Amino acid sequence: MVDQSHKTAWITGASSGIGEALAKAFVGSGGHAVLSGRNVAELERVAHATGAPERCCILPFDTVDYAALPSKVAEAIAYQGKIDVLVNNAGISQRSPAIDTDLSVYQRIVDVDLLAPIALTQALLGHLVSNGHGQIIMISSVAGKAGIPMRTAYCAAKHGLIGYADALRSEVAGQGVKVLVVAPGSVRTNVSRNALNADGTVRGTSDAAIDNGIDPDVVATTIWDAVDAGKREIVIAEGMEAGIPVLRAQDPEKLFDMVEAMVADGYAQKIAAR
Repeated sequence: MVDQSHKTAWITGASSGIGEALAKAFVGSGGHAVLSGRNVAELERVAHATGAPERCCILPFDTVDYAALPSKVAEAIAYQGKIDVLVNNAGISQRSPAIDTDLSVYQRIVDVDLLAPIALTQALLGHLVSNGHGQIIMISSVAGKAGIPMRTAYCAAKHGLIGYADALRSEVAGQGVKVLVVAPGSVRTNVSRNALNADGTVRGTSDAAIDNGIDPDVVATTIWDAVDAGKREIVIAEGMEAGIPVLRAQDPEKLFDMVEAMVADGYAQKIAAR
């Protein structure tokens, strides 16, 4: 990474996974970080894991607590007098067939994965524009580029996040604010373990694909390299997952056949059995 001294990044979902890795890489390169999430103890652990806890600000809050946003934005800005980078990373996934899934699951996932990052971005946008520079990073998913079985709510939210980011990028490009969309595939995080079941309960178990996924530190390095290179969208995936966005754009019928074949071959049952 390039030297991040004199820069401050605000990272949501910073208590584990990709958020933690992004924080460690950014602070490790000399930057300051505002670490947000709901688990204070884990945020404090991450701050110490960066090797420079004195350059970390613990700012716990629930991203769907929209009433708290004005005060949280003010606190984040006050830490170093400005925010240079906003990373909307907090999110929640799903593992359930649509026919069985309660509407409350859709409401919860769309709230956390789509409306919350939009709300935080909107609350901070004026600050970034007034500074004449800034970087917004939206952590979407390969599931935001193509529909993946057992994740209808998650796909809906992550697709929506890309649409918002694409439109926003065009509006603020001339004002010095950049927008990067990141679409990871399987990454070794707790995303599957924390996913919601059809009734809204937490799944509690992981997937083999996730357990064998990309190291979060590799993902973080790739993201910061993309920021340095001025990229606007990147896919971070391996194997079949890396080809899904390409196939969706070039030959959607082939992709639809492939995914339907996965379901016909018992994909949903295999996921549910874990």
